[in-house]
Amino acid sequence: MANMRRLGAFAAFTTSAALLLAACSSGDGETTDPTDSPTNGEAEQSAEPVTLTWWHNAVAGDNGENALGDYWQTVADAYTAENPHVTIEIEQVQNEDLQRTRIPLALQSGDAPDLFQAWGGGELASQVESGYVQDLSETLADDIERLGGGVSPWQHEGSTYGLPFTFGVEGIWYRESLFEEAGITEEPATMDELNAAVQALKDADITPIAVGAADGWPAAHWWYNFALRSCSQDVMAAAGVDRDFSDPCWVQAGEQLEEFLGTEPFQDQFISTVAQTGATSSAGLVASGDAAMELMGQWNVFVYEGFTDGTDEGIAALQDDLGWFPMPATDGGNGDPSAALGGGDGFSCYVDAPPECADFLSFIVSDANQMEFTEATGALPVAPAAADAVTNPVLVELAQVAGNAEYVQLWLDTSFGTNVGGAMNDGIVSIFAGTGEAQDVVDLMTAAALTE
Repeated sequence: MANMRRLGAFAAFTTSAALLLAACSSGDGETTDPTDSPTNGEAEQSAEPVTLTWWHNAVAGDNGENALGDYWQTVADAYTAENPHVTIEIEQVQNEDLQRTRIPLALQSGDAPDLFQAWGGGELASQVESGYVQDLSETLADDIERLGGGVSPWQHEGSTYGLPFTFGVEGIWYRESLFEEAGITEEPATMDELNAAVQALKDADITPIAVGAADGWPAAHWWYNFALRSCSQDVMAAAGVDRDFSDPCWVQAGEQLEEFLGTEPFQDQFISTVAQTGATSSAGLVASGDAAMELMGQWNVFVYEGFTDGTDEGIAALQDDLGWFPMPATDGGNGDPSAALGGGDGFSCYVDAPPECADFLSFIVSDANQMEFTEATGALPVAPAAADAVTNPVLVELAQVAGNAEYVQLWLDTSFGTNVGGAMNDGIVSIFAGTGEAQDVVDLMTAAALTE
């Protein structure tokens, strides 16, 4: 944790710069000598008190550990230590509740947090068009340029409305010891090989794949990946803009999912299983060795760690037995076989948030703090200057897959926005439940798009 203390050295740069500029210009328009301006501490003490409210999704795992939440608290402490006129009030909210309920209701009520978790894409675009989000294009221009292309999902019609702190692709996590027990010697690279692995695990009396279908999106991600393989990049891009789902590839994605479900790859009661909370969640089943695989994003390594005893030895044993491979290729389809599905986490400022919100966001994603973030949590950073801080071998492999991908498609529910994305996920879960068909998903998406 020694590295955490280095955060304070970078805490007040942007605020100090702003205060210095303010001190250089008197109220009557006369320019004063910079050497006559108050010291940083004096300027901060003269600033009016400001309270920032901050909602993020870092909550404790079953073992009570919360590395990311602890890190965010350290960042807030470092910032306020250098900016004593600022108080930061943090609320940690479970991801689904935060994204689907708390943030939308807060924005609609006009009583939103100053800084809140944002996932970019069509969901953020809808919030922007409703006038809920602050335009950061000019205020954080230097940060936007420094972070590069990773910012694009947080941009809408040429302006920037948030900044990411992590970005990665998803694939299939698996327990190497269970693969060995079932006699599987190679990571599946095709759907035929994945189906063979599923059968081998079932023959060894091992649950092949866990999925938290009760949360909707974990089940939907299987359909997303089939769509990524079925639809061309042009069709994907057009759907994100025009909401045109007339290409047959969208139905084909559902048909491939139906075929895969026919192999019965998932655990019992998968429809009522949640993704991340409790030992019987899909993550809990993989972490405990009660299921062999799970399709998930890069973050899940930390969710799995939350089910260990929290000791270094327990976490190391888990990591030694965790493997990862990209979603296997399907037969046919117009999608690029190297394309990857991914997304990230970021933050946006509410439209009425004080200037300190953007300043704090700039501090969060500084190169120095991006390195601290990766060293403290092991997660993938966005800042190119922090890439060397990634040491987890699985995440290094995952980052290489993302780097070699022809393109990375943002999560489809995030890309299409809450309205269409929600209808899409509902249709996909119906396929999982056996109450819906491939065409139903497209019909629901099209109907939702017509209401926008």
